[in-house]
Amino acid sequence: MFSGIVEEVGRVLEVSDSSAGRRLKIAAPIVTADAVQGASISVAGCCLTVIEFMAGQSFVVEATHETLRRTTLWELEVNKTVNLERALRLCDRLGGHLVSGHVDAVGRVLKIEEEGFSWMVSFEADAALAPFFVAKGSVAVQGCSLTVVDLEPEQLKPGDKYFTFRVALIPHTMQVTTLGALQVGAQVNIETDVVARYVARLIAPYGGEKINKEHATLPFALGQG
Repeated sequence: MFSGIVEEVGRVLEVSDSSAGRRLKIAAPIVTADAVQGASISVAGCCLTVIEFMAGQSFVVEATHETLRRTTLWELEVNKTVNLERALRLCDRLGGHLVSGHVDAVGRVLKIEEEGFSWMVSFEADAALAPFFVAKGSVAVQGCSLTVVDLEPEQLKPGDKYFTFRVALIPHTMQVTTLGALQVGAQVNIETDVVARYVARLIAPYGGEKINKEHATLPFALGQG
């Protein structure tokens, strides 16, 4: 489990593909400082297991075919940069939100607009993820915990394949993560809020179709009404 607060930006040193999957070696002095074999590290939002490491220098992970199908890790090349975060300890502050490192889908950057000192970035995502988004809720993009500013449309119509959501990136986030290098058309790993997924599944039989509708209400007690 992670918080979505990126600890450092690592650099890909080696990429090896085989019939078994993809092997990545990543330079990362911070997250390897206390590394152990078998530890979990979030790489661009994907939870991967350390199979080799050199403390204070680099680590090696493997991505299965399933991971490559569902994420942007297949795009990685030598010298590309990735957001990194070590797994949470129970005594850590939760600066972001609960992030599992299990990517739901790959989204696409639609628009980047300057607004004061921040960037407003619009992403396109699969319509199946829409029930897990609410304005001012949480989402992880490339492993970064971000707040959803708004989404469009708020309620999907039958046949809609995609929806869009916006986030605001402050200068600090742009400086210490790979999000500062985003360009229109870029693909990104998206993980919805795991709490939202459970809640949406729980309330679906009791009016869950009203999620994101203005002034929507639910029964006082689930299972009633």
